[in-house]
Amino acid sequence: MSAPLRVALPDQKLLDALQGSAGVELLRWDLTGPAPEGRIDLLVPPYMGKPGALAALEGVDVGLVQSQSIGYDGVADVLPEGCVFANAAGVHETSTAELALGMMIANQRGMADFARNQATGTWDNSQRPSLADRRVLLVGYGGVGKAIEARLLPFETEVTRMASREREDTGGKIFGIDSLYEQLPLHEIVVVSVPLSEQTRQLVDAKFLAAMPDGALLVNVARGPVADTNALLAETSSGRLRAALDVTDPEPLPADHPLWTTPGVLITPHVGGASSAMFPRMVRLVKQQIGLMLAGKEPVNVVLGGAPD
Repeated sequence: MSAPLRVALPDQKLLDALQGSAGVELLRWDLTGPAPEGRIDLLVPPYMGKPGALAALEGVDVGLVQSQSIGYDGVADVLPEGCVFANAAGVHETSTAELALGMMIANQRGMADFARNQATGTWDNSQRPSLADRRVLLVGYGGVGKAIEARLLPFETEVTRMASREREDTGGKIFGIDSLYEQLPLHEIVVVSVPLSEQTRQLVDAKFLAAMPDGALLVNVARGPVADTNALLAETSSGRLRAALDVTDPEPLPADHPLWTTPGVLITPHVGGASSAMFPRMVRLVKQQIGLMLAGKEPVNVVLGGAPD
């Protein structure tokens, strides 16, 4: 009889959800304190933990590290040699797209103003911009970008897709990032959902923002450092642009930061994937990885390292 697959989980909730998995020994370890003895075939780190926590894996025999996040910026710098790392593609796209759409509607239709007016009993029924008929540029066309597009189209928007390189798919043309400054002036809403890398760090800088038309809305559901905070503050505080930000730089955003009180800026505290949809989808992904490993097959979503031995 073969030894059971040893799976380390960061909290009791995940451990309880995976109880009863045949051929599996469940362990609890959140990367603090001593590592469990022996090999760990599959390890799930805590959600929203800093990449530096993965340094705890140094000297630990780990087959696969299954992240609970889509992004993995900074992981390659600290992941011990020989570790294989998979991201949580398929877990957060729906919730992040849902939030992005909600932020667009809220900003376009003035929901924040109405909430403030309700507190004072102010009746202001002035006209607001619609989401319908707006031209929307998606900068980043991975899983999140595609999920956002799927939700935008029924709202009768005109969507332009942009990725790292130009290509065609069944939906038509996907522009390459080299067309960015041709496309920015043509769109009233720009949604950024690129992964953070050296190529995308401060992609949304003063030049990027200056290319957007007056009154346009920037939506950032990527990572905070994708945008230059000072440039963003300059354009929004002048009233020329608006912004809907699920991520900021720094993060958390200090309580006295002027972005909090800038008119036309809506901020949510990096909660794109933090909905009730996350946990059951994460459980399904871990169960899928367990099933593949028990069957001797390659895991899904591997983004760093080779196949685990």
